[in-house]
Amino acid sequence: MAFSSAVSGETAENLVNIILHGLPATGATPQPIMPGFADVLSDQQLEELVRYVRVNIGQREAWGIAPASFALHVSGKRWATINQKSHRSEDRIMITISLNGAEHTIKSSPETPLLYVLRDELGLNGAKYGCGLGQCGACTVIVDGKAILSCVTPVMLVASRSVITLEGLGAAENPSAIQRAFIAEQAAQCGYCISGMIMRAKALLDRSPSPSDADIRAELEPHLCRCGTHMRILRAIRRAALDPKTPNSARATQ
Repeated sequence: MAFSSAVSGETAENLVNIILHGLPATGATPQPIMPGFADVLSDQQLEELVRYVRVNIGQREAWGIAPASFALHVSGKRWATINQKSHRSEDRIMITISLNGAEHTIKSSPETPLLYVLRDELGLNGAKYGCGLGQCGACTVIVDGKAILSCVTPVMLVASRSVITLEGLGAAENPSAIQRAFIAEQAAQCGYCISGMIMRAKALLDRSPSPSDADIRAELEPHLCRCGTHMRILRAIRRAALDPKTPNSARATQ
């Protein structure tokens, strides 16, 4: 995973940037592939994050740039206090997340990728492990209305935030509009990428109920489909946009 890869690399720059800045838009993608967390981290979350980085790379030359990278977003007395507290190993923060409308207290370590918490601790297997590097989109979930890559997002960063997974959209007996559309268009072949596609499409339709074809293609740019069902996926998203049961859809507002 990118989080672990950055920690084991020669510098901490990639790790810090992923956490604070997210993964920016690339090519035709109008939105960031994953949002940054610099503006939403509490003191406790930042303290735990700094502690984790310090423990993993604090004995190497790479640690030298990490405090400066964090301090760009946390200045003055607040940074001094957090930096000092991060040396302590006790008093781990208790993490609670709102998952598909229900509160869950997480037992995993704060630095554990959200994907692993969802699958291994909470038994929700909708989000898939594809690459572990934030490069395929199979792990995509929605956090506070934004599509994020759960394989590179430490669970500490979603504490007290709203997380929605594929399981939260609908059930087999009552699928959501976007799920019905993917079924109707037979958009899945092997199906491994489809959960991530659906979640990003859901975030897009919630933000832009009547997207153009260009909007849809740009939004899905971070996602890979090895089976090549791209045209069916595009049709499914167009169909969902016209479904009167989709909030604010073009047909629902006619």
